[in-house]
Amino acid sequence: MVQLEVITRGSPDGLPGAAKPTPLLFVHGAWHGAWCWDEHFLPYFAAHGYIVHALSLRGHGKSEGRIFGSRIRHYAQDVAQVAASLPTPPIVIGHSMGGFTVQKYLETHSETQPIPAAVLIASCPPGGLIPSTLRTLRTKPLTMLKVMIQFRLYPLVSTPEQAHSHLFSSDFPVDRVAHYQARLSDESMLAFLDMMGLDRVRVKRITARNIPIQVIGAGSDTLFLPREVVGTARAYGTVAEILPDIAHDMMLEDRWQEVADRILAWLAERGL
Repeated sequence: MVQLEVITRGSPDGLPGAAKPTPLLFVHGAWHGAWCWDEHFLPYFAAHGYIVHALSLRGHGKSEGRIFGSRIRHYAQDVAQVAASLPTPPIVIGHSMGGFTVQKYLETHSETQPIPAAVLIASCPPGGLIPSTLRTLRTKPLTMLKVMIQFRLYPLVSTPEQAHSHLFSSDFPVDRVAHYQARLSDESMLAFLDMMGLDRVRVKRITARNIPIQVIGAGSDTLFLPREVVGTARAYGTVAEILPDIAHDMMLEDRWQEVADRILAWLAERGL
């Protein structure tokens, strides 16, 4: 068992009469850690009565383990480990690669762990990364060459300029881009290959279990285009919510609260 960093906010006594019975578990995407949720989302959802948790996947943030050699299935095991440690089964919320990890968690662990609901934010589609990778290859061929030669994903975010182009809106303040870029880590090439097709999501295993799934996309996302997010939602028998004028890192962008409020509204509609 890997020792994983988990940031927790909120308490049952924090808001008398308003505490929600179901906790939330946030799963970060490539290059990030639990810290990305603690900037805005964790305190905001805690203020709305939820007990919230964000883990750093193995090798990320302050978690033990190695990034290199980690597979998506290992990341899904990390989610399962944290979920099983909580007194109440959590709603799982994943961003980008974390969204793909959440899908694999739903596929492989929902028979053994109760899962009340899931939320996919700017998530890698269940079909994988091929369209996104081909776009990046066309627009940044030298960067992708570095990725292949070095067998690591860090070249995609190795400078503030690279991180800005992939993760943030064009008008996002450059000083804040630099601040966040400095916190980014490397990412597993094997996890990337899993998302390219080595370990695709078996959607039917998830839909057979009737787990409510919310799908949210960013109108200005260059990694996963709105039409790809719509395809993800269609695969799970739901309708995508595309928020305009926001880029890939939806939990860090200036309009993060709109994203959080859509999740809150969706949870409220389901009594969660």
